[in-house]
Amino acid sequence: MTISHNIADRLSETAKRVPDQTAVVVPNGRDGSGRAQYSQLTFKELDEESNRLAHGLQQMGIGPETRLVLMVPPSLEFIALTFAIFKTGAVCVLIDPGMGRTNIFNCLEEVEPHGFVAIPIVHVVRIVNRRRFRSAKLNVTVGRRWMWGGKTYAQLRQSSDAFNGPERSLNDLAAIIFTSGSTGPPKGVAYEHGMFNAQVDLLQQFYDIQPGGADLSGFPLFALFNSAMGVTTVIPDMNPTRPADADPEKILEAIRDHQVTQAYGSPAIWNRVGRYCEDKSIQLPERLTRILSAGAPVPAHVLKRMQKALPSPDAAIHTPYGATESLPVASISSREVLEETARASAAGAGTCVGKAFPQVRIKVIKIVDGAILDIDDAIELPTFEIGEVIVRAPSTTREYYRRPEATAQAKITDGDSFWHRMGDTGYQDDEGRLWFCGRKAHIVETSAGRMFTILCEAIFNEHPDVFRSALIGIGTKPQQRPVIIVEPEEECFPESQSTQQKFTEELLELAKANPITESIETILFHRSLPVDIRHNVKIFREKLVPWAEQRL
Repeated sequence: MTISHNIADRLSETAKRVPDQTAVVVPNGRDGSGRAQYSQLTFKELDEESNRLAHGLQQMGIGPETRLVLMVPPSLEFIALTFAIFKTGAVCVLIDPGMGRTNIFNCLEEVEPHGFVAIPIVHVVRIVNRRRFRSAKLNVTVGRRWMWGGKTYAQLRQSSDAFNGPERSLNDLAAIIFTSGSTGPPKGVAYEHGMFNAQVDLLQQFYDIQPGGADLSGFPLFALFNSAMGVTTVIPDMNPTRPADADPEKILEAIRDHQVTQAYGSPAIWNRVGRYCEDKSIQLPERLTRILSAGAPVPAHVLKRMQKALPSPDAAIHTPYGATESLPVASISSREVLEETARASAAGAGTCVGKAFPQVRIKVIKIVDGAILDIDDAIELPTFEIGEVIVRAPSTTREYYRRPEATAQAKITDGDSFWHRMGDTGYQDDEGRLWFCGRKAHIVETSAGRMFTILCEAIFNEHPDVFRSALIGIGTKPQQRPVIIVEPEEECFPESQSTQQKFTEELLELAKANPITESIETILFHRSLPVDIRHNVKIFREKLVPWAEQRL
């Protein structure tokens, strides 16, 4: 008997086990008194809804190997469609709408989709650019359809829920998820069904996530993991492409209204919520015992505020480390950071991201440019020596879709297995913890040696008026000039020449006191550093180089 490994099967299993438990909750306006209203589906309803949609997609001719671009805002429809596409065996293509017009078109052309499952405005753009998408014949409109063909979401729902999907193997392609492009053009990461299943198992076992809980999900695709674990997904009232602008009161409202036990979101969300809780002396509800934050290093001040707001000493904020190509890799709790590693990080030791998940192996190798064909060609470094981070795990993706050169640069063969090059620098300590030192692409190479972003920026971030900073290099490697660009806290931007001079002198004094930053002599101020659209925390240092060159 063949066993199907379709990740969507786990939703059906959960629906059989707890049919009446709420699966998904989404905001749906407010009543006359201003109270939030919600729409929701139970696990049975979500499974049946996705079956009807899958049956309708199947009747359109959609099945294994069909590539469907899903561009729908976070909603009941988004989650039901995600599972429906998986159930048909089709490949779900996910692209961040905020990555910019050029990147979006480049990504779409690279994938050559067979169709779009999208809101009306996306179909309008598709029609206008029809020559770019000649293969897109299988289209579904979520909302009102105008002059274009295809079915609507409502028409798909009229199908039978007696759906029999094709069996999927561990290595069958399930999704193509594009990277945010923070260090280069976005690349499509090929996700297999087995990798999704491995992610679910690693997260559930490591964090001891129990069925029956409720997760506030600041990243809609996390609903895939929740449904597989028997956890309710609560989608907050926020723009998922702008987590840094999330309304803290609305986040707290959703946590209270749905007795949330766990929350997942970008560090930008928890920065907003933590400051709000501190200003208002708010304590989070007792049921909330775990917060997960990923996407970039979480500043110690964010951890400190959130830890203070959590309801009990046993509650914590956890910061899983990983990437689109390999998640999760390692994790550390706020308690361990604040008690053991934060002081070293502030002095330029890097950000401790914790120990590896079970079944995940981490190595730090000598930094080299170009491909590494075999693991025997990589030089593994001793503890405390900074190098390039590579990982091997059951959840690590094998390739970039239709990018053989990028795949060759990122993967290292190891017998029948492989290692993924994270593109990060770091080192391991004598307790087996990994310390993140910055992206490999962001290393500044000066005549005095290499400078790593996270190490240097931490020194300047200790100034009470600094919100964050970015190290960049001006000129040609290895003769670059190191420059620090500072984004001050709100209300602290130096408007006059005298205040700017005073601020600069204070920062240079901090720099001179530490051997890591003593060679930095140039400080620039920026009102709002450019950040990635997915998490609003990864700084686009590439955009800052031409900006700084103009001012220098």
